Amino acid sequence: MKKLVNRKELRAACGRLAAQGKKIVFTNGCFDIIHKGHVRYLRQAKKLGDVLIVALNSDRSVSRIKPGRPVNSEKDRAEVLSALQMVDYVTIFDESTPYKLIRSLKPHVLVKGGDWKKEEIVGSDIAKETYSLPYVKGASTSGIIDKIIRANR
Repeated sequence: MKKLVNRKELRAACGRLAAQGKKIVFTNGCFDIIHKGHVRYLRQAKKLGDVLIVALNSDRSVSRIKPGRPVNSEKDRAEVLSALQMVDYVTIFDESTPYKLIRSLKPHVLVKGGDWKKEEIVGSDIAKETYSLPYVKGASTSGIIDKIIRANR
């Protein structure tokens, strides 16, 4: 199964999966440098349904949110996410938020990390269930980048 798909392909897949009674889980993010917090989070997200979709911020989208980033290209980030067993589909979005994508896909469940309050999660007005999963203390891409910078001074 091809994991990296465009919106049209993903919309069609979601329609088929929903018709089969599958519970679709959606999350999004930059996933710039994958770490244990990401892995734990994605495992927990997958347990909330049958199919896990990860919408990945494009390079342009990441740079608007986090100046000087991403470290890894969208192509590389998508390949790493696609290699993770718990991830069923990956798609790239260029907007500041995935609201239009969520509205188009109509997932049953929305998931974000614990640094997001449930009521602030984009698309929570669309999905039947919304979760803010626990944050893994000490696991952050920014922390990894800072550590590398300090070590190379």
